[in-house]
Amino acid sequence: MLHFDSDYMEGAHPLILERLHQINLEQNTGYGLDEWCASAKNRIREACECPDADVHFLVGGTQANKTVIASILRTYQGVIAVDSGHIAVHEAGAVEMTGHKVLTIPGKMGKLDAADLKKFLEVYWADETCEHMVMPGMVYISHPTEVGTLYTKAELEAIHAICQEYQIPLYVDGARLGYGLAAEGTDVTLPVLAQLCDAFYIGGTKVGALFGEALVVPDKKLLPHFFSQIKQHGALMAKGWLLGVQFDVLFTDGLYEKIGAHAIGLAMKLKKGMLDKGYELFMDSATNQQFVILTNEKLAELRKEVTFNVWAPIDEEHTAVRFVTSWATKEENVDALLALL
Repeated sequence: MLHFDSDYMEGAHPLILERLHQINLEQNTGYGLDEWCASAKNRIREACECPDADVHFLVGGTQANKTVIASILRTYQGVIAVDSGHIAVHEAGAVEMTGHKVLTIPGKMGKLDAADLKKFLEVYWADETCEHMVMPGMVYISHPTEVGTLYTKAELEAIHAICQEYQIPLYVDGARLGYGLAAEGTDVTLPVLAQLCDAFYIGGTKVGALFGEALVVPDKKLLPHFFSQIKQHGALMAKGWLLGVQFDVLFTDGLYEKIGAHAIGLAMKLKKGMLDKGYELFMDSATNQQFVILTNEKLAELRKEVTFNVWAPIDEEHTAVRFVTSWATKEENVDALLALL
């Protein structure tokens, strides 16, 4: 079988496993207070060109989203997200479980439109009964989005300006950030995110690590005593050095960028091959997630030899599906998939 379900089907980049093996019997201080975490944090600050940023390591994306959002919001506030946002659809109500509502806005190609955000906030604050309602307390977006689309720097600047106007923080879910940074033609970089976002995380789980996400908070005043809040949410890893080691390797010698570029190169090859064969894209993605429309007959045939995600029905005879490449995808597997298509 060929597997194109997701970008976390493999274990970890060999250099990470090699480093973990080398230091396995070292004794390290717990809870992320070790030298490996300190080194990784400094490497990330340097990559973000933000020397004063707070950096925290968490195990997974849902855990990071839940912990950050609950720690930022007051008890009467909610978080704004597009209707397809991960926290609104695919996190089993993790944010709502903390007592905070996800306030959804229709997205455009998976993205939050600045004009729609402004209108939403204007309507809320113009309502004379707004104090009886859930107050918008922060904005959540993901880069790349759930459908593989990317924000431009100008789009982030527009959203950032509105957040500044209404004095609410902008938080970016970067589960697949490595693939967004490596996409062709993007003008969004880590320094850009550090300038325009109040908090964002750099995904490791889907980009070469065994597990782990690196939260970057450019202004540490946003999340005071966050260590304690991580602990309260059951998100503080005793062997925190396991996270630090992985990000220290990922941010050495440009590895994070290199493995992201590998996945993007193969995704673009897959997209070109599908277009050359006459397939129609469901969504034009510049990242490692590729969405294509198949006949239901072809879908059933393909499932005999390939695993992938069924995304959405198009009509009675067609369905949109998703193929995902990763840091570990082999070119011969992309060639084999194209041959089956």
